[in-house]
Amino acid sequence: MDQKSIFARSLFVKIILVIFVVLSAWWFSIYYRGLKEGIENNYFTLIYPFVSLFGGIAGLVYSKKWGGLKSMLGRAITFFSLGLLFQFLGQAAYAYYIYIQGVQVPYPSIGDIGYFGSVLLYIIGSIHLANVSGLKYSLRSIRGKIFVFLLPLFMLIFSYMFFLKGYQFDPVSKLKIFLDFGYPFGQAIYVSVAILALVLCKSVLGGVMKKPLTFMLIALVFQYFSDFMFLYQANAGTWYVGGVNDYMYLVSYFLMTVSLVYVGGMFNHINENNN
Repeated sequence: MDQKSIFARSLFVKIILVIFVVLSAWWFSIYYRGLKEGIENNYFTLIYPFVSLFGGIAGLVYSKKWGGLKSMLGRAITFFSLGLLFQFLGQAAYAYYIYIQGVQVPYPSIGDIGYFGSVLLYIIGSIHLANVSGLKYSLRSIRGKIFVFLLPLFMLIFSYMFFLKGYQFDPVSKLKIFLDFGYPFGQAIYVSVAILALVLCKSVLGGVMKKPLTFMLIALVFQYFSDFMFLYQANAGTWYVGGVNDYMYLVSYFLMTVSLVYVGGMFNHINENNN
């Protein structure tokens, strides 16, 4: 069985692909009609987060094939899956504030426990992924140590220069300041660690994990920019329900779900090739 057949045989992928296509067509209809509020925007925003719920459950199912918390790759898949589930919790809490409490942009709020918790879980998942790829062995060389140090530093500088340069501090809201800095910095860490995992994975499991990890890196980067877009629009007062940012989150949840199935499904692929 080649890697492409992992998708062809996966019920998870077939279902999530249909859901993604339907939701995408719906969102483009909303966008091109210029709707910035109303029942369609509301229902879209209430429905699409279930993609993250579906993806988190699927990831946990696949993590068991790799031994769950008993193996390093199983732990990586588990923490990424939990990160998706925390995204769903954040979305549910935000929906409560928007539709029940009538708060237009509930940031910061209790929903950020889910969102920021997701960032921390992604960092843990990325670290386990890097360890699977040989991070400990890379740290034994001077070149490896320099690379491991400079890449996260570069990502942090990039986040500051593009996202936080000229930031206006509000001394009244210390929590908002913490989250405004914590989100991009935390995301810079998990993206940089995921890049390390991808660079190091050439010799892992015969290099067979390179494509799945590349897909996962794309998903993490898209999540990174989705969160940045929310912070930017929330601070600028331009965020609205069912807008471009909501669609970016839908895409990031879809990509992470498929990447988890891809990485998780490699277990059967490797076993079949070894038999």
